[in-house]
Amino acid sequence: MAQNIYDTPEFFAGYSQLRRSLHGLAGAPEWAAIRALLPNLHGRRVVDLGCGFGWFARWAAEQGAARVLALDLSENMLARARAETTNAAVQYKRADLESLDLPAAAFDLAYSSLTFHYIEDFARLVRTVFQALIPGGHFVFTIEHPIYMAPAAPGFVRQPDGRIIWPVNQYAVEGRRTTDWLAKGVVKQHRTLGTTLNTLIESGFIIRHVDEWSPTPEQVAAQPSLAEELERPLMVLIAAWRPAA
Repeated sequence: MAQNIYDTPEFFAGYSQLRRSLHGLAGAPEWAAIRALLPNLHGRRVVDLGCGFGWFARWAAEQGAARVLALDLSENMLARARAETTNAAVQYKRADLESLDLPAAAFDLAYSSLTFHYIEDFARLVRTVFQALIPGGHFVFTIEHPIYMAPAAPGFVRQPDGRIIWPVNQYAVEGRRTTDWLAKGVVKQHRTLGTTLNTLIESGFIIRHVDEWSPTPEQVAAQPSLAEELERPLMVLIAAWRPAA
């Protein structure tokens, strides 16, 4: 089973105060770039892998999705998501993505936001998603960029002139990384960008777009704290699809 850090009181309290937790999709600076990768959702069947507070699941239903199956391991996350959702098209269910099974050809879109870097057996999950999508189905997800996941302690170094240097620690060594973020002992699974992309290809997906996301000048001007994200990519946005034939 994946580490269920979101159900620990210290972590959940901290996570609940993040900008994206308080403001939802509007609080996620990468949302505009993600939205550009999504297909028209009217009448589509969607599975949201690691749904959190349900922001995307509710948005998908508002866009006319016929059904949204929203999955998460955390009871805390699901409880809040259910409390804030009134649309009957959205169904929440507790699931461990490490051992997930989904019905074949049941979905038009599989979506995930900042979840897969917690998954150890990413290849198994990708194969599960592939068979769960209809031919021509879409797979859109974001993960922490592996460069961001492999910092040398104590992370970035600020130079006297204000420049930031972000040393990287054994980027090519994949596997378990433990960090203190919101709580001590948060376990993540480090993979190179090449491994992530090749896993998709080997499972049969065609990659449509890869975005090593960084904020726009307008975003930095409106939220100066985002300037740090120009020093190294924080996350990767990936869009793939299951071939139609």
